[in-house]
Amino acid sequence: MNKEEFIKAVDIVAKEKGIEKDLIFDAMELALTSAYKKNFDSKTNVRVDINKDTGEIKVFSVLHVVDEISEEDEEADSKILLPDAEKMVPGIKVGETIETEVTPKDFGRVATSTAKQVVTQKIREAERNSIMSEFEGKQDELLVGQVSREDASNYYIDLGRAHGILSKKELIPGEKIEMGSSIKVYATKIEDTGKGPLILLSRAHYGFVKRLLELEVPELAEGIVKLYSVARDPGSRSKVAVYSDNPKVDAIGACIGEKSSRISRIMKELNGEKLDIVLYDKDPVTFIKNALSPAKEVNVIIMDPKENVALAVADGDQLSLAIGKKGQNVRLAARLTKYRIDVKTSAELRESGINIGFE
Repeated sequence: MNKEEFIKAVDIVAKEKGIEKDLIFDAMELALTSAYKKNFDSKTNVRVDINKDTGEIKVFSVLHVVDEISEEDEEADSKILLPDAEKMVPGIKVGETIETEVTPKDFGRVATSTAKQVVTQKIREAERNSIMSEFEGKQDELLVGQVSREDASNYYIDLGRAHGILSKKELIPGEKIEMGSSIKVYATKIEDTGKGPLILLSRAHYGFVKRLLELEVPELAEGIVKLYSVARDPGSRSKVAVYSDNPKVDAIGACIGEKSSRISRIMKELNGEKLDIVLYDKDPVTFIKNALSPAKEVNVIIMDPKENVALAVADGDQLSLAIGKKGQNVRLAARLTKYRIDVKTSAELRESGINIGFE
């Protein structure tokens, strides 16, 4: 490989791998330094310089000027006493260095052969760093990839320059994944392992619902509508609390969309999972009432504001609606509002000796 071909090769690698050329040249210089020391039995410090325009390679020995050298000094070969240094460079001072070109005639051939493996390693490291830099800010974000392969426990999602791991436990219950299909996923963890990014993905995480809403509802992305909290039983039901600082904005309507178009698209992506959009309110009583939807006629008492404990009173069919199948509705409402919610009937309160009147 001649000098022009070398520079072209660097340009190609930099472009294809998305690596800065300076990183490649730095790796080359480090590799060639090792190659020189190994092949020419050099004990002195050397510096390799690569002309980034012409590809010309030069090797310089580097001697550090000192005022004394001890016999035990393991780096003695890389040092020169001040009197000897002054003979070479008049006026030189302690702490400065003397560089002398020592490039062997056949260094290009030897260095290329020896440094190839090291350079490849450094380029791979730089590429891994580049990939990590691309993904490090994408934790807790929605990603789109292609299902590339699977094993007994996981699907592996091609995200472009890296693959993510979608555990089969993190699928929406009941959904089927087709190989080669495009899929939306939520990044729960992105970590640098030293060999590249470890990207853990989920479709069951509550954050998946949050990001889907932001994708489908422009008002959320614009800040016109704000999302307070999300509670989810994957594959069954999610509750989402939204609000707007502008009283003229219908926050729930914005999320549902015209003719339920927006919420329908989200539910389709969630494999038919039901989605309740409720209105957040600063007043915990009002918020808890909203969160217990579809129950309508519910009275709420804050029993312990410090410990976030509330009592919800419902009768007749409103009781079963408030509690939900297997307690799901009240459980999701509690997670949504961050209150422990006990649901009782008026009769149960009277039997307990509690007599609270409601307006």
